[in-house]
Amino acid sequence: MDRLALILMIVGALNWGLIGFFGFDLVASIFGGQTALLSRIIYGIVGLAGLYSISLLVREREQV
Repeated sequence: MDRLALILMIVGALNWGLIGFFGFDLVASIFGGQTALLSRIIYGIVGLAGLYSISLLVREREQV
């Protein structure tokens, strides 16, 4: 689950980087615009991954 959340966070970060530097929203262009249902689902999933990833900050690291 941690790895999936990290992958989704990377996708979100890359998308925000594209928006910030080039004004290009990759998710919206692939899935039919920012208000399209599928785009909103993707944005929501990435947001949930971000919320889940907060737990990575406070979780005890395993000793190997």
